[in-house]
Amino acid sequence: MIQYNQTINIEVSVEGEWLSWMKEEQIPDILATGMFVNARIFRLLEVEESEGTATYALQLMAETKEHLDIFQLKYEPALDAGYAKRYGNKSVSFRTLMKEA
Repeated sequence: MIQYNQTINIEVSVEGEWLSWMKEEQIPDILATGMFVNARIFRLLEVEESEGTATYALQLMAETKEHLDIFQLKYEPALDAGYAKRYGNKSVSFRTLMKEA
């Protein structure tokens, strides 16, 4: 299994609306690609945050690296563009890739 993790800092002024949108639209759209078998979102606790932001981790599980590669090439650009249009100036993020040991 491959875990594709996105750590996101979101401004608290839009946190509630963002989290609802992530759960109701963005994550279902990601799962609809068929490239991931599971998705979970967590709010990080005991993490140093900038004033006025909250930190979340979106964890996406893929069966193979090939599934992730297809997602990144075929689906991620459009999903990222929609995200940037909606939250681009209110959010920063970075991604990490992990393999189950």
